[in-house]
Amino acid sequence: MTPASDGSGFLAVDSGGSGLRAVVGTAERGPLARAVSGEPVRTGERGIDPGHFLARLLPLVRASAAEAGPAPLTAAVVGAAGLASLGDALRAELPGALARELGVRRVALAADAVTAYVGALGPRPGAVIAGGTGLIAIGTDLTGWRRADGWGHLLGDCGGGAWIGRAGLEAALRAYDGREGGSARLLACAEEVFGPVAGLPGALYPRPDRPAVLASFAPRVAACADGDPVAAGILRAAARHLADSAAAVCPTAGEARVAVTGGLFKLGEPLLGPLDEELAQRLPEVRRVPADGDPLDGAVRMAAELSAGALTLPGDAAMLSVTTLSGD
Repeated sequence: MTPASDGSGFLAVDSGGSGLRAVVGTAERGPLARAVSGEPVRTGERGIDPGHFLARLLPLVRASAAEAGPAPLTAAVVGAAGLASLGDALRAELPGALARELGVRRVALAADAVTAYVGALGPRPGAVIAGGTGLIAIGTDLTGWRRADGWGHLLGDCGGGAWIGRAGLEAALRAYDGREGGSARLLACAEEVFGPVAGLPGALYPRPDRPAVLASFAPRVAACADGDPVAAGILRAAARHLADSAAAVCPTAGEARVAVTGGLFKLGEPLLGPLDEELAQRLPEVRRVPADGDPLDGAVRMAAELSAGALTLPGDAAMLSVTTLSGD
């Protein structure tokens, strides 16, 4: 396929538990403008809400496109948390909406784990642990995709930011009650952040951004890990969950690699130290390598490729689908 000219632009989007990020650029010149919204896209009875997605996305895209210049947007890659399980409405409505509103004719909808993988490892076999508010592992041998976890904060995301934060707050409440397994240090941190812990249920349960609020406590757990065995134990358990998920998806043949990506790993050595130990036990032949980039970088890489031709990555009905719409 003939590469696109410099007059053909792309849109790359990363949608996660902490908000939306969008980049506009061209295959030849790379990213030209970017914008961020701190409000996550709602999930309702139909899964990811397409209307709310567009309401959050379109102002970002229009501002970025105006900054980037006059190149028309011909291709878009959207990486969205929850797409594999909750993305039916988004797959049905978003490509047509982007065509109507922005003139985009080729739209790839990807699970955020796919864009995380591409950002971290590129087109190489291996596994990526993508951790932020939630947690998912994804692996490929370049013929198909495998995923583990990513089931959301109520059913899974084991070892992710919300999981760690919830475990830390549970330890705080145990200390408040006088039950075994509590941490006085985490109790003090919880009261510093949220006020009296007796009010936590009323303050937390009604919030639509509950996973993000839970995840906001994860750095406090990590900060307490040195000298607090309860906090250290939470991070060790999280590392075990992460290694389990990586082992479930990593290819067994070839020179596979494992990388980690996402805001979760800003917790640093209190989590990465135990994780390296757990990975060495579960995947002794696989080396952990630094991630090249993050999920938005992966979406940019995919969008530039899509704007110039076709994606070379394996397709998957739930994880990565491409829609091509005819012109007016």
